[in-house]
Amino acid sequence: MPKNKPTNDQPAEDAALADEMHKVLQQVAELTEALQRERADAMNIRRRHDEQIASLKSTIKSQVIEELLPVIDNFERALKHVPAELEGNDYIKGVQGVVKQFEATLSSMGVQRIKTVGEHFNPHVHEAVGMDDGDGDNEIVSEELQAGYQIGDQVIRHAMVRVKRG
Repeated sequence: MPKNKPTNDQPAEDAALADEMHKVLQQVAELTEALQRERADAMNIRRRHDEQIASLKSTIKSQVIEELLPVIDNFERALKHVPAELEGNDYIKGVQGVVKQFEATLSSMGVQRIKTVGEHFNPHVHEAVGMDDGDGDNEIVSEELQAGYQIGDQVIRHAMVRVKRG
């Protein structure tokens, strides 16, 4: 069997092959870099989508709770005006149970009632609708007119209060 003899064109073929290999390696590097960018973009899109979904859920939850708050307000108002002769009535106890269940449900959803009476006035969570005269420099909440609620730091409804200087 005859052996392949090197030809004079071998160095030129080697150079062409090396040049072609360099081009292929450069193309692989470019494609790898492009793939990494696409993967990073996809991960960022997925992350932004998850954040938007979480934000939307939080917004909807807050809106639903805000729509339900007048119901609990009316139950609480009704319980404040129960005639003395009906204090121990089973019907009244049932209404009180509904209010407690409603409050427990709100609590399980992360909703907290904003603290009011005796607290320093905080315009971020309190809405002052009246001011009583006092002799101090501090503004203290003296009366709660309507309960306020928040989820974490997000206020769903400001507490309507009267403020007194104390």
